[in-house]
Amino acid sequence: MKMNIHSITRRKFIKTTGAAGVASLLSTLPAVHGAHHKDKIKVGLIGLGGRGTGAGIIDCATADPNIELVAMGDLFEDHLNQAKDRIKRNMAKRELPFDKIYKVTKETMFHGFDAYQKVIDCDVDLIILTTPPVFRPIHFKAAVEAGKHCFIEKPVAVDPAGVKDIIATSKLAKKKGLTVVAGTQMRRARHYHALIEQIRNGSMGEITSGQSTRMGGAMLTWREDEAVRRPEWSDMEWQLRRWLFTTWSSGDFLVEQHVHNLDIVDWIMDSHPTQVTGFGGRQSRTGDAFPNAWDHVSLEYEYPNGARISHLGAQIDGISNRNDLVMAGTKGTMNASFANATIHGKSKWKYDGPTPNPAVEEYRDALHSIKNSDAINEGERIAQSTMTAILGRMAAYSGRSLKWDWAMNASKLDLTPKTWKFGEHPLAEVAVPGVTKLI
Repeated sequence: MKMNIHSITRRKFIKTTGAAGVASLLSTLPAVHGAHHKDKIKVGLIGLGGRGTGAGIIDCATADPNIELVAMGDLFEDHLNQAKDRIKRNMAKRELPFDKIYKVTKETMFHGFDAYQKVIDCDVDLIILTTPPVFRPIHFKAAVEAGKHCFIEKPVAVDPAGVKDIIATSKLAKKKGLTVVAGTQMRRARHYHALIEQIRNGSMGEITSGQSTRMGGAMLTWREDEAVRRPEWSDMEWQLRRWLFTTWSSGDFLVEQHVHNLDIVDWIMDSHPTQVTGFGGRQSRTGDAFPNAWDHVSLEYEYPNGARISHLGAQIDGISNRNDLVMAGTKGTMNASFANATIHGKSKWKYDGPTPNPAVEEYRDALHSIKNSDAINEGERIAQSTMTAILGRMAAYSGRSLKWDWAMNASKLDLTPKTWKFGEHPLAEVAVPGVTKLI
C-alpha cells in the first residue's frame, strides 16, 4: 500500500529559510472550505499529561499568544484538576500572558471516557490531541466529523487497524478542507529541509545504506506519583495511568517516541519500507511499574530501491546517549541529528542557517493555515511513519521478517479494547522474539 508522504511541496522551503519560508509554503496550499478566521482561534485540549500541559498548549501559545484555550478534558479527574496550575507555571516560564490565553471555565472542563467528545462539542476551532496514542484514531475521527481542525501528536495509532482509521479520517478531513498537522517536529527543522533539498538535488547519489540510532535513559521517574498501583485502581485504570509502558496504549517506545527518527528515514527515502527484520526485549524496566513494554530493539528496514537502513533503539539508564542518523550514497555520506546536518563526498555541505524551534513552528503553521483558510493535511503522511514504527515493533516482537503489504492488508492486529470502562483488563505477556505470534 503506497501512501503519499508529502502533503505539501517542501522543496522550495530552503530557498526562503527566513521567516517568510513558511508563508511561501502555505501560499501554495488548497483553500479551506470553511469560514475565514479573523478573530482569535479558540483551542480545545484533549489530554492533560506532560505533553498536553507542558508542550502542546504551551508551544501553541508561543506560536501565537493571541489564541484562547477555552475547553479541556482528560480521562482522569485528578489530572484535569491539576491542569490549570501546570499550564500556568509552564506559560510563566515563557512569559506568556496566561490570563489572556486561559479561558477555560468549570463548564468547559471534562473528565471520563467521553471527555473528548464534550471538548469537541464546545465552541472551538482547533483540537489538540495529546492523549495516549491508542485513543488517537477515535478522537481524530470525532473531531473531523464535527468539522474541527486538528493538531495530532505522534504517533497516531498503535496497530495497523488504527493506521487505516487515521488514513480514512484524513481523507474525510481533506474533503472538508480541514487542517491536520502532526507532531513530528523535525518536519519543521530547517536543517532537515536543507538536507532533503541537497539529497533530492543528487548530492549523495542513490542512497544505499544507513544507520539510525536513538539511545537514552529509561525514564524510570516518569509519573512517579502513580508508579505504585493503588488498591482502588482497576486493571484498565492502572494500565492507562502507566500508558507509556503499556504496549496496547502506547505502541511501545519504538512507536511512541522513535517514530520521530523513523519518520525522518521515510522522508529521506521518499517511501515507506517494504519489509523489516528485528528483535529486542527488556532488561532494565522489569518492575511492576512498567507493565509490558520493552527497553531495547534492533531493526533492519529494507526500502524499495534495495537500501537497508538499521535502527538501534534503547531506553536504559547508564548507556551511551546517541540520537543521530548516518546514510551512505553512491556519491557521498550524510550525518544528521536533531540539531545539525552535513554531507561528505564529492559535494561537501553543512547547514549553517537559522534554527527556529520546530516544536513551535508546527503550531505556527497550523494556526497560520486556519487563519488564512489554507488547509494543511499531514494525516496520511504521519499514518505512514507511524506504520513504519508499528511494522518494526511487530517484526521485533515476533522475531520474524515482516513485509509492509502483509501488515497493512492481512494482519488482524487490533489492540484497542472492545469496551472502554474501568474494570478487569488482562495484560498481554511481555513479547519474546521467536515465541510471540504474529496476528
